[in-house]
Amino acid sequence: MSKFGLSQPVRRVEDKRFITGTGRYTDDINLPGQAYGVMLRSPHAHARVLGIDTTEARQAPGVLAVYTYADLAEAKIGNLICSIPLKNRDGTPRADTRRPALADGIVRHVGDPVAFVVAATAAQARDAAELIGVEYEALPAAADMATAMQPGQPQIWPDAPNNRVFDWETGNKAKTDELFAQAAHVAKLRLTNNRVVVASMEARAALAAYDAGRNHFTLYTPTQGVWLPKRMLAATFGVQESDVSVFTTDVGGGFGMKIFIYPEQVMTLFAARQLGCPVKWTSDRSEAFLTDTQGRANITDAELALDKDHNFLALRVHNLADMGAYLSTYAPMIPTMAGTKVLSSVYRFQAVHAHVEGVFTNTVPVDAYRGAGRPESNYIMERLIDAAAHDLGVERSELRRKNYIPPDAFPWTSAMKLTYDSGDFANTAQAALDAFDWAGAAARKAEAAKRGKRLGVGMAYYLEATGGAPTERAEIRFVDNGAVEVYVGTQSTGQGHETAYMQVVADKLGVPFENIRIIQGDSDRIPTGGGTGGARSLYSEGGAILSASDKVIEKGKEVAADLLEAAAGDIEFSNGEFRVAGTDRFKDILAVAAEARLRSGVAADQPAGLDTAMDFNIQAITFPNGCHVAEIEVDDATGTARVTRYVVADDMGKVINPMIVEGQIQGGVVQGIGQALYERVVFDADGQLLTGSFTDYCMPRADDIPPIKVILCEVPCKTNPLGVKGAGEAGTVGAAPAVMNALADALAVRHVDMPATPEKLWGILQATQPALAAE
Repeated sequence: MSKFGLSQPVRRVEDKRFITGTGRYTDDINLPGQAYGVMLRSPHAHARVLGIDTTEARQAPGVLAVYTYADLAEAKIGNLICSIPLKNRDGTPRADTRRPALADGIVRHVGDPVAFVVAATAAQARDAAELIGVEYEALPAAADMATAMQPGQPQIWPDAPNNRVFDWETGNKAKTDELFAQAAHVAKLRLTNNRVVVASMEARAALAAYDAGRNHFTLYTPTQGVWLPKRMLAATFGVQESDVSVFTTDVGGGFGMKIFIYPEQVMTLFAARQLGCPVKWTSDRSEAFLTDTQGRANITDAELALDKDHNFLALRVHNLADMGAYLSTYAPMIPTMAGTKVLSSVYRFQAVHAHVEGVFTNTVPVDAYRGAGRPESNYIMERLIDAAAHDLGVERSELRRKNYIPPDAFPWTSAMKLTYDSGDFANTAQAALDAFDWAGAAARKAEAAKRGKRLGVGMAYYLEATGGAPTERAEIRFVDNGAVEVYVGTQSTGQGHETAYMQVVADKLGVPFENIRIIQGDSDRIPTGGGTGGARSLYSEGGAILSASDKVIEKGKEVAADLLEAAAGDIEFSNGEFRVAGTDRFKDILAVAAEARLRSGVAADQPAGLDTAMDFNIQAITFPNGCHVAEIEVDDATGTARVTRYVVADDMGKVINPMIVEGQIQGGVVQGIGQALYERVVFDADGQLLTGSFTDYCMPRADDIPPIKVILCEVPCKTNPLGVKGAGEAGTVGAAPAVMNALADALAVRHVDMPATPEKLWGILQATQPALAAE
């Protein structure tokens, strides 16, 4: 077990099937007699649909059906649901959107679905979709969240005056205002958190079937947990949850976007029921740009109050958050409850107040994207600290060190009323600064200047707060061939869950690693689950697996006692063996499980096998944290910026598999660098998407990224049995502010907004060149 137990860098067992092309994604699945669906989408960002002529399309070769909103209305198909209630500051409820799977007379963003064509082949469906005649009355669009709430802007929803979705606040406003009034210095910034596309390697897909005899729907679709879509789709169709089965096989990246419900899932299910045959839809990349939920999209005015000794007093934030044209499944929660809870970060604030306004625009809906509000809040905090250091003329790392929560203060209740269980922020930061050679930056700047480069260094200390469902389920089954099947309520989307869970089982039960099978993504065989999101999987599912394993051991001792002719109290368990204490008499767990299966149901006083299912109550969320340090070079002649050095020191609590954790951190860092330097969704004034492909939307490539050194500083979490802290989102949370702090340092300016494109940086260089030359 030492090879495969906890804290070992076990190679991911999933990777063999992925790199050999034997992974099984939704688009790899085909059912007998299936047809293919294609969406006809609006070319307008805002328009009335005056008429739809489907006559020619219905007569096209291979076409089985063409559906419009009228068909959904006749069948009484419900709307897509936003599951997050939210109260405004005055106690009234937030605005809502009526979102049918097909447009009900008005389209509200480019790509809004208008009709669904089903044909014998995908090519025939695409050809027929082009034959549909739609008469539109174009309406003015409100595509810019900065102006969408101003008087005179086009109204997107009649029940949302001035396009305001919600007007929400949290924190202690009175105390915050009082502390600002007392402050010796106030640092202020206006920050843009640019909208980004998710761009998962695997596109969205749906394959639906319907059994008329049982009135039962089946859906294969890439998700981050099958139970949410099962529940929400049942509500949309007005059936019992037991009438819907959802299956997820391998998933090529989720990042939050694959949690949600989309019109295509509704339409494939609807069409399968209407036609009596399976119906499959697979997104292409252009559709993904137009229809996958997007991320970030905030404009923030932020203020940091300090006393005369440079202690942080209070933080005040006013945030505009773009929701797009419709409220996606969790959208209102992301900039409010999810994001603001970490505003006070790792620092000793006395008070924080956040005012958040949600804005409707005629654009693609925005929802959770890796980090789900926490990257935005950490960006606010870390950019403000650098601005304050700039204003005060103090060293940036020392200003942070002065304000870290000390290790002897835990448990610490933050200004946002969260209780942090553990952390060693100053030492974690120092580990990163030492490995980076922060002190040697001046010499590297001088060397870079000789090459016509401006070099800057930046740091950011982040705090993440994980989230998700309050319970998780695990079931352990011993099967006849000696395998141990573990049914889990989470869903891997590429993180390496199978390997990590196998390590937990192998360590706890002593079962040979190669005997363990992880089963996920099956709503028929796994009745409940919390899914994957909010970096919750290992601490929640790991706790459930440990809880189920304890019950397995408890049952096993009873059976082993009988087999070994000893009292149950004399049976010990370790390394996969039930042993009579003080003797050499033992039975291994697989032998005991086999005997327990034979005895199942034979006698009322005998355990019914060792199979066990447990629902684990999650006592508290976790607070991963760490320090990112970046070095960047800007070319004087072109304005091109390049990250040249990167170090992360991360506290993920107890690390189960350091290789997987390092990979998760590095992947997250790349996404953060992407937002900082390259990625930006752009709509024109009419709501047309100008960055609708990788020709126009710049993604970071391998040669844009330096080696990313990861240092794991383990401070065990005290609120879960594994001592782990969520790792999935942390890299993204800290990367953007570290890079942008480095960039401001390189340019010797107070602030630069993301993304720092060469055009933007060249303009800054031209504007500041005389001043720099004069120095």
